[in-house]
Amino acid sequence: MPPKQRQIKVEQRSALAAMQQLEQRSDDELRNEQKHKAAAQAILGARAAERYDADASRKHFQRAIAAARPQERMQLRRMADASLALAERRPDDLKQAVERLGQEAPSNRQLMILRLMGLLAPPQNASRAQKIRGFLLVVALVLALVAIGFGLAKLVALPFGGVSTLGGLFLGLVIVVALLGLLALFGKRRQAKAQAKARAARGG
Repeated sequence: MPPKQRQIKVEQRSALAAMQQLEQRSDDELRNEQKHKAAAQAILGARAAERYDADASRKHFQRAIAAARPQERMQLRRMADASLALAERRPDDLKQAVERLGQEAPSNRQLMILRLMGLLAPPQNASRAQKIRGFLLVVALVLALVAIGFGLAKLVALPFGGVSTLGGLFLGLVIVVALLGLLALFGKRRQAKAQAKARAARGG
């Protein structure tokens, strides 16, 4: 019995090491990987989830589990649960799945952002009512941002003699676009750091 346990531990370590080694490879290289197919498909599944492509993520993890050794499948299923919860914008399920993986759970702020994304951009398998609601929320958000930008433009132009309604709308749009661009840049940097942390955790 002890030798068998040691063999399982060695095999598990080799699988984790393979994932760490494959992290830097491109998607095409991972699709063609045969020696460590389970690890490659798991990485592809995680990357698809980061793009919020739940269908692709599910297919990759199904292939990973099918190609994996029996002792590796439980961990891959847990990874699949976490990835699919992310892709389908299910913050509560994501928190539980990440904790089952033994990793630090996302912060309340990250979960709130994911919940908001689920409202504004429902997953592909969402009902028609949820998609219509998301569209209406996006329209309302855009109108609110334009109104805020218009107000800021009027306020900024007030010391210079004011600005016309049309000019205020144009300046408001410029302000909103600039702010959204900055937020997007900041968000991408935070997402890159989070993904790097997640890769380090999978490799460790």
